[in-house]
Amino acid sequence: PLHSDVFPGVCKMEAEVVRICATLFHGGVDSCGTMTTGGTESIMMACKAYRDYGRSEKGIKKAEILLPTTAHPAFHKASMYFAMNAHQISVDPNSYTVNLMEMESCISKNTVMLVGSVPNYPYGTMDNIEGIAALGRKYNIPVHVDCCLGGFLTAFMPQAGFSIPKFDFAVDGVTSISADTHKYGFSPKGSSVILYSDKKYLHHQYSVTTDWPGGVYGSPTVNGSRAGGVIAASWAALLHFGLEGYVGATKQIVETTKYIEKELRALENIFIFGTPITSVIAIGSNQFHIYRLTENLNAKGWNLNALQFPPGVHICVTHLHTQEGVADRFLNDVKSALEEIIKNPDVKVEGKMAMYGMTQRVPDRSIVGDFIRLFIDSNYFTPNKEPIILNGYKQSQI
Repeated sequence: PLHSDVFPGVCKMEAEVVRICATLFHGGVDSCGTMTTGGTESIMMACKAYRDYGRSEKGIKKAEILLPTTAHPAFHKASMYFAMNAHQISVDPNSYTVNLMEMESCISKNTVMLVGSVPNYPYGTMDNIEGIAALGRKYNIPVHVDCCLGGFLTAFMPQAGFSIPKFDFAVDGVTSISADTHKYGFSPKGSSVILYSDKKYLHHQYSVTTDWPGGVYGSPTVNGSRAGGVIAASWAALLHFGLEGYVGATKQIVETTKYIEKELRALENIFIFGTPITSVIAIGSNQFHIYRLTENLNAKGWNLNALQFPPGVHICVTHLHTQEGVADRFLNDVKSALEEIIKNPDVKVEGKMAMYGMTQRVPDRSIVGDFIRLFIDSNYFTPNKEPIILNGYKQSQI
């Protein structure tokens, strides 16, 4: 809602969602933020805020983001939208967490933010946030923690009986957090929060126009008009589940994840990438092309996502997987798939997975980019039927 005088109830709900989430992530009295339409917008808003903060406070004209290679592509999208430079930092080949020494060596006068993920999307591993925050303090650079995927698990893990390193505003130097209410917060799609430790950052997220003939205009996020229904539903979800509900769900999901991880590690011919911290388990193999496992399990009704550089697949455990027998059924299907695959380990990948694997071997990544653009175009294809004439005007038959 753009007009707080017309929709005071929804504005109150948004303010309460932000306050609830800031408290969950150990925000102090000055913590603040807004709701957004999703994790991508939350991340983009943080990047915009730090670009403008760097320009205002330090005179930085060519803003640079330092982020792990495993960080979400939304940071790259932000760099495209806001004319920033996204500088990728490698991750440790064993832990799949960001290389802190390399990150420090890449800090420059143009660095406006450091990024860590809790967890990252590909491997479900957690970057060393305390280490990143120490760099932020040392060089006076804001630190953003991306909790979009698992924030509503990590926030409740200590109360659910699981240990997790400090990662939120409890860490001195963390200045912003993105977390999706529409994932493990169980809110409807299109809801997320971007939180800051202080309004001095949030104010640079806002867009304000003072001299428009239509009046003074101010907007907290990308959209001017926003869907009040999603805000209200997110507020209702937080109150409905409450602390007890979220702690209970976290306990079930993380326990199930750890059980699946333990059983997968006991299997031959596959390995687990790093140490999963919440609900994502990434699988690789040195014996066969791992995409064959994806093909086999997809045929059995499981949805695993393909990874690249190196090739892998991951499963994201949700509350559905905690239902009785589901985890064991998945593990049994993995075992039977491996038995079948290992009989002929050199068989080539087929179908769409073969295409996905081929794109990784293309040295000119611009060609892959063009391919993806064509794929996106195909989603908007409609049959090219001849238009009909209605009242003298051409009308589509669709």
